[in-house]
Amino acid sequence: MFCTRRPSRWRLALALAPVVALVAACGSGTATEAGPQAELVLKVADPGNSGPLAVAKRDGTFDKALAPLGAKVEWVTTTPGFSSMLKLFNTKELDVSGAAFSPVVGALSKDVAVRIVAVQDPAGKDQSGIIAGKDSGIHSVADLVGKRVAVNPAGKGEYIVLKALAQAGIPADKVTRVPLQQKDAASAFATGKVDAWASFLVPYQEAKANGGVEIATEQSIGSKDNSVVVFRTEILDKRPEVAAKYLEVLQSLTAQQHDNPAGFENVFEQTGPRALSGARLSDALRVGAEATVPRLPADSDAADLADVVNLFADNGVITRKITASDIFYDLKAKLTPEQLAALETGH
Repeated sequence: MFCTRRPSRWRLALALAPVVALVAACGSGTATEAGPQAELVLKVADPGNSGPLAVAKRDGTFDKALAPLGAKVEWVTTTPGFSSMLKLFNTKELDVSGAAFSPVVGALSKDVAVRIVAVQDPAGKDQSGIIAGKDSGIHSVADLVGKRVAVNPAGKGEYIVLKALAQAGIPADKVTRVPLQQKDAASAFATGKVDAWASFLVPYQEAKANGGVEIATEQSIGSKDNSVVVFRTEILDKRPEVAAKYLEVLQSLTAQQHDNPAGFENVFEQTGPRALSGARLSDALRVGAEATVPRLPADSDAADLADVVNLFADNGVITRKITASDIFYDLKAKLTPEQLAALETGH
């Protein structure tokens, strides 16, 4: 009896083997056509109290859009300025942030695995610049000679100072650049430990409101340091469809901000330290109305990027030149025609 049953048992085992192998493969976490990928938690820099991301956080816009792709957003508290976030990208605690060319060039020179997926045409270029202490005696870029200026190193602040000095024909070594991230620079500026500060966005506007003397802006120096959207490269390689959907939502929200800037200020708090009022609110509304929609990088962006790279390389900020192919991620090569069409019509 045993001998007559043995062949049927072997046939059963052989028949089950492919099923067992398939189950093992699905259980390993490897994506297959038979099952969805593991849920992706996309870690995004917290937006604070204003802008498209703040509205998205309040309304759950990203989670709704990303859910069909098996992804959701986690908001990460960061310090001001992309260059202060590099450790978070390295430790995979942050996946997405707004930035500018300059700090991403600085990041790549330090082998931080991030790439630019979108660029915004210039807007609000009076929101960043060089501000001097009201008792410093500094009233022009030329007055910076022999002075101490706080800059976030290999970032927008350092670019602004170098660009302003070059425009004025002043050798960079005539001014002491003090490397400080925004939070520390604000304290140093307020207490007079530095004579001036190259800053941007909210910290810059706060310093101006507190009596700082504006001596140059990105507008006045002809800055090419355009705003960008940055992803951790691993996310782009593994889940490009998630990056594309994120960007598509951001495009829509930015277009809405342009048309209705009031809806994108004081998103969570109408009063208190984070809320704007009076002249600062009016200024923010003006800038919001100038907002440009993020778009996939174009060939023309390479020239602006080169301005930043060459300025940093010529002044020893970076030791190797970063090219457009190093910094711009070719997201369109990873997308379906439908996904690409959604992005290209989004702006």
